Amino acid sequence: MDYKVEELSSVKRKVNVQVPIEEVNAAIAATVALYRKDADIKGFRKGKVPSSIIEGRFKKQIYNEATTDLINLHINEILNEMKLVPLSRIDVDAKELVKGQEFNYSFSFEVAPEFELPEYKGLEVEEEEVEVNKEEVEAVIQRLRERLAEFIIVEEDRHPKEGDAVVIDFEAYKDGEPIEGVKAENFQMTLGEGGALPEFEEIVMGLKPGQSGEGEVQLPEDFINKELAGQKVLMKVTLHNIKEKKLPDIDDELAQKAGGYDSIEKLREAIEKSYVATRKELTKSVAQKKLLDELKAKVDFELPESMVKSHIDQKIAELRDKLERQGKSFDSLGKSMEELEKEFRPEAEEIVKSQIFLLAVAQKEELTVKPEELDAQLQKIAYATGQDFATLKNFYEQNNLMIALKDKVLADKAMELIYENAKIKLVPPVKDEEGEEPSKESESEE
Repeated sequence: MDYKVEELSSVKRKVNVQVPIEEVNAAIAATVALYRKDADIKGFRKGKVPSSIIEGRFKKQIYNEATTDLINLHINEILNEMKLVPLSRIDVDAKELVKGQEFNYSFSFEVAPEFELPEYKGLEVEEEEVEVNKEEVEAVIQRLRERLAEFIIVEEDRHPKEGDAVVIDFEAYKDGEPIEGVKAENFQMTLGEGGALPEFEEIVMGLKPGQSGEGEVQLPEDFINKELAGQKVLMKVTLHNIKEKKLPDIDDELAQKAGGYDSIEKLREAIEKSYVATRKELTKSVAQKKLLDELKAKVDFELPESMVKSHIDQKIAELRDKLERQGKSFDSLGKSMEELEKEFRPEAEEIVKSQIFLLAVAQKEELTVKPEELDAQLQKIAYATGQDFATLKNFYEQNNLMIALKDKVLADKAMELIYENAKIKLVPPVKDEEGEEPSKESESEE
């Protein structure tokens, strides 16, 4: 086997492979031998069927497998000799082996661009000091109260109002016929929180427990059912009962329910500690971005299009999922796929440039990733998405996602190394016009 490498660009390679007749025939014969070993054909003992019969009986499968196996063998050998690790999927342009004929094919892939790293140690960067914001702590406690609130059935004979929870049955009709899928029984919702269309809530608020009513509701243009989007439907509603929200007092009992704390003071301490840790991660992340942006501005290199396209596709998939969870259709955006790709491209390009730069640092520093570190990263993903760890790991392995995960961990390690070697200057938090620190909702609720 001989091969020649074409440098199509600074990040793309094409390898043209020439396979002599002898190697072609040997590859076919080897695959025939494998089939012959296990073939069970009437009139012959297992393993004793003539090769000519095996080849005639299973010719399509044999030639297909022989071609695939030979190409895979060559690709591994060639990449090892070239000492290259493809960043993209390997695209193969090949026909099928023909006995007694020379075999020519090519494969192409993208590689990381080569560039000179600037000095990335000892850089100066400002980072905001972390101060406890008492209002943020109290806001967390209020969210805990909301989460632990009880809904008490209202005995008073009255109409529901905003803030009340209601238990209802409802069904939608179009041209006198019920609409499939737009129906529920004993459905509980809270009024005034934007969870339902205003016209629908007006129908509910016009009822008392035990009463039924109806009214026209115009569905939004981005309604998930495209056939009904923007149309008026008749909603029939029955109100079963009204519930008022009762918030728990801010006391030791709340602390116990919220996380097993002995007192409300202990709960506040835990929230403050979590708040500080969260803010520290945020200010650190901002400082790291400043460092990385400064470094990226000093280099220029071609970006592998496959990596950019992969991130664009991911952003579009995330957008589609978000819309569907909101009950909206993807078409409701009113944008073509080309427009969306153009919109997400700048962000995708920045992500790819960051990753390539950090991977170059990781390579220079000889950073490595242990299997347990990959497992730890998968555990975090599984926890965040509510998936089973073993199932998620198998998915990553079966879909060739482990390399991308490893690269992410390496990039994170490289960023941490740059940050640890930087000269950090702590500065007071930025205040708004009223002298308050900009409110950033704490993600941690004990």
